[in-house]
Amino acid sequence: MRCLKFLLKNKNLVYSLFFQLTSITSNKVSSSQILFKLIKMVVTLCYIIFPVVLIAGFLRKCREYSWGKCKNKSNLEGRVFIVTGGNSGIGKETVRELAKRKATVILACRNLQSAKATIQEIRSSTLGAELIPMELDLSSLTSIRHFAAEILKNFPEIHVLINNAGVYVPLQDRDKELTKEGFEIHFGVNHLGHFLLTNLLLDKLKQCAPSRIVVVTSKLLESGTIDFDNLNGEKRLPVKGRMNPGYCNSKLANAYFANELTKMTKNSGVSVYMVCPGFAYTGLFRHVKRSWFHYILFSPVALLFLRTANQGAQTILHCATDPALVNESGRMYRDCKEYKSKKELVPEIGHKLWDVSAQLTGLEQAST
Repeated sequence: MRCLKFLLKNKNLVYSLFFQLTSITSNKVSSSQILFKLIKMVVTLCYIIFPVVLIAGFLRKCREYSWGKCKNKSNLEGRVFIVTGGNSGIGKETVRELAKRKATVILACRNLQSAKATIQEIRSSTLGAELIPMELDLSSLTSIRHFAAEILKNFPEIHVLINNAGVYVPLQDRDKELTKEGFEIHFGVNHLGHFLLTNLLLDKLKQCAPSRIVVVTSKLLESGTIDFDNLNGEKRLPVKGRMNPGYCNSKLANAYFANELTKMTKNSGVSVYMVCPGFAYTGLFRHVKRSWFHYILFSPVALLFLRTANQGAQTILHCATDPALVNESGRMYRDCKEYKSKKELVPEIGHKLWDVSAQLTGLEQAST
């Protein structure tokens, strides 16, 4: 908008630039005249572009300052973290930052080769990083149970579980993607997968208290709904704008899950945190097809409003490591500070969602 106002205010410059460009190609002029006109054009463009870039850079820095940054840099040697989806995006940057703090990090990833490549990359710049790749497919309840069994068998201590992994399927493909057990992909992976994983590891986390569980949700939960007659999209999911409602609903389910989990772990030494990492430029939306025109329009928005993956990881790190939050279980955080969501969580819905999720995943434990 500022750029447009500038161009309108200085339209004479734009007209002059246009006529100079056309005169170069239409008139027979000497090479020295052409060079002079080109230099003049470049100077004119600089007068237009420089203030726009300067303003954009200033706005970007203001945004970055408001996003916050994890201030805790304490040594985490001896602490064991599990990060789901730790091979890419925000999860990868979370692993990188934990490695710098000397934590032991288990990368729970569907693509084991990608996890190994991530470990190799991080180790090249962080000497002595103790990183362990393990296969975990959150779209398969069998894979989740196998992963949890391996963790319980091979690791005497687990201190922090970061439920970071997530999927986003474009609207046009929403009816094609299902989990191995036939659940709607967003509900199955983003909610049920982490629900089962957390419950299978919960006793171990209690034994290793003080411990933490970080549930990565999204501000988009405010657009979500929990319809028990349509959890699996049997009646199709109503479209709201351009976002897939299945994703929004799954993020709301994450919040309900974390809220109920907080009640169940009270006085157990396990702290639970909900994190909205903010809108970051990661591979989450890699399957969304966009034309070149959308990329041109989207680039200025990305420059001003989207975080890098590392910036998106800061609130996760804050909740996973900051000792000041030890008594703040059950709260939602964004920009490294508490966030009050516009969405009110209804206790009755939370109880019922827990019980339904336990039934769907084969757990017998019910919410209290």
